[in-house]
Order: sequence, then structure tokens, then C-alpha cells
Amino acid sequence: MTLTPLSPHHAAELFASVGGQDKAWLWDYMPDGPFEDLGAFRDMIAQKAASEDPLFFTIMDQNTGRAVGYAALMRIDPAQRTIEVGNIMLSPAIQRSAGATEALFLLARTVFDDLGYRRYEWKCNALNAPSRRAAERLGFSFEGVFRQHMIVKGRNRDTAWFSMLDHEWPAIKAGFEAWLLPDNFRADGQQVQSLSELRR
Repeated sequence: MTLTPLSPHHAAELFASVGGQDKAWLWDYMPDGPFEDLGAFRDMIAQKAASEDPLFFTIMDQNTGRAVGYAALMRIDPAQRTIEVGNIMLSPAIQRSAGATEALFLLARTVFDDLGYRRYEWKCNALNAPSRRAAERLGFSFEGVFRQHMIVKGRNRDTAWFSMLDHEWPAIKAGFEAWLLPDNFRADGQQVQSLSELRR
């Protein structure tokens, strides 16, 4: 996977991956959507592409050259060197795949290695069990639940907070790099060792 700045030019490919009535479930915990109309989806992508915080990236599949998702770095605080990852939208085709893990690794590497930040945050709806599992699998530490933290789509949202710190990053990075090696995957694509095993 590669990351590139989100652009309205990606809208049609992204809509094919995450739009339409059959993919409405993807938007259950997102702040917007679902989208059944390409025009409305394109308008949303254009707004996100113009934003500087959140700063959106398209996730591109290197094998096909197609846009398969997007994610953002947000609540960017250069003075405190803290930043959050969010608005993660992945095509069902890459969910729970090595490519999805690689895309999130690339974002973390940007935060710590390129920007030199000291704290990287992951926040999600406390009811979103897959997101909470993903955060911990990726090396974030659970910090607690902020009750009635937000109103999203007209409903109270309790928010689970996770973080990763700069002094933790070298070991987490080494785990990512070892997990992503071709030798860690069998011919059928199944992992030999899990990310958490390699991090230990």
C-alpha cells in the first residue's frame, strides 16, 4: 500500500469500494455517510481533500493502482507534538489484510519518523469492538473511556482513548517491519507469526 494526499480524482474509485447501499454498514461508526449517490460522495471527498486538519490521505493498492480507502491525521498540535489518526475508511476487500496493516504502519511512521511527534492517539466509539481490537493489535495502549464525549449522528458517544508514545515506537516499528516481511506469510496468505508476537 501507499499513501497519497486525498483528491477528488479518487472519488469514483473510492465510491466503488465503500459507497452504495450494500456497504452502508461500513459507515455505522463514521461521523458521516453512508453514501448511496456518487455526487454526494464526491462533494464529501472534495471537502475532505481541502481540509488541513484533519489532513486526509488516500490509501492506494500498489498492485492495482486503485484507491481502496482513506484515513486522516487530525487534531494536529505541533506545540505539544501530539496527533491523532482517525476517519479510517477501508474497503471490505482490504479489511483485516496485510495491506490495511501496512497503510496504518505508514501513517505511524510518518508521525514518529518524519514529523517527530511524541504522542499518537487513536479514539473510537466505545461500542466499536473491531476498532478497539485494531488499536491494541497495532500497538496502541488503552487509556480509558470518556463518557458522553461527543454527539455523533444525533446519539451520545462514549469514546475509548488509546495512545502510542515516541519511546514505545522503536519496538512497535520493529514488530511491524518483521510482520510485513514476505517470509512471515504462507503461500495461502496466512501469517506465520502475529504482530503482537513479533512485538514481544
